[in-house]
Amino acid sequence: MNNIGYFYDENDGKWVIQLKGDIDVYTAPQLKDVINTILEQRTADMFFDCSQLNYMDSTGLGVLIGALKRIKEHEKNIYLNSLRPNVKKLFNITGLDKIFVLEG
Repeated sequence: MNNIGYFYDENDGKWVIQLKGDIDVYTAPQLKDVINTILEQRTADMFFDCSQLNYMDSTGLGVLIGALKRIKEHEKNIYLNSLRPNVKKLFNITGLDKIFVLEG
């Protein structure tokens, strides 16, 4: 199952990561591997397209928090775009909407 796609946008100098389906205990290791691969290639802002993300659990949140800590060391940020209401609620309840940039 491949529910994570990514590319580097040369024009905007950012990584674009598309998340699809569920990010949970089963798929979070794949997300972590993708983020590690990205950070080995180039440290830049990360824009997550979450328009096709149906669900995320605490394991997925943990991966994103770890990535944010690493990327902040380089004065970069993580942007989460087009979160569905149920996923956005998770960020609101946990207070993570204050440390991630939620857009759209």
